[in-house]
Amino acid sequence: MKKITLLGILAISLSGFAQQKTTGDVTLSTNMTANLTLNNTTSKATLKLTGPSDRWFALQFGAFGSGGGMESGEDLVYTNATTLIDASQNGVGSAPGTDASQSWTVTSNTVTSGIRTIIAERNLSTGDANDYTFNYANTTIDFAWARRSNAGYAMNNHGGANRGYNVSVPLSASLGVDDFGLKASAIYPNPSNGNFTIETKTGLDQINVYSLIGTLIETIEVKDKSNTVEVSLKNLQSGVYLIELQNDQEKTWKKIVLN
Repeated sequence: MKKITLLGILAISLSGFAQQKTTGDVTLSTNMTANLTLNNTTSKATLKLTGPSDRWFALQFGAFGSGGGMESGEDLVYTNATTLIDASQNGVGSAPGTDASQSWTVTSNTVTSGIRTIIAERNLSTGDANDYTFNYANTTIDFAWARRSNAGYAMNNHGGANRGYNVSVPLSASLGVDDFGLKASAIYPNPSNGNFTIETKTGLDQINVYSLIGTLIETIEVKDKSNTVEVSLKNLQSGVYLIELQNDQEKTWKKIVLN
């Protein structure tokens, strides 16, 4: 009979935790908050950003200090009427430029009582010169924020009380239980020749395949709520596609690159 020792139980328990640092919810302005979490195990950054749904709002992050929020080349994200945009500053008085490579993957985008909440993730280091590299060893991060003073999505009208700084925001280490939802699903190999595996930690009911412009290409029904699904998309052209994973409780998005 196999024995389970106290040390073995401890080892099993610790394997369910991931090393993380987080800012927690940081209040930027009325109805606007940011929460940044760095995961040293997955090498991912997760951003939760909230703000008014009837206008653009933006968050810049990095190490620039108070007063350095619009210098050319600084990394930021902003919302438009529908999603989160990866961008970089073009200097004072100029609208930010959209990055050619959109490094953030939006995993949740909801509007409740006029407040949009977006959750997105990206690699700590993307290799894109326009992207700030999140260093897990850092103990603080600087935020600069802005939003339009009235409803609309033209990149203007954000002076006075509609912009500001939260500098030297603490990044506090924490141990978080691994996500057992669909967000923790893995796709491999990725890139793929068209045949790949989706592995989840919870039941999976449906897989929707979209183009990058949002066109639904294919729907795959999963039988028996399987946690491991073999997928073949060899009929599709090479490129990047969005994979929507769904069950009766949640849904999440992943990217797949087909060679």
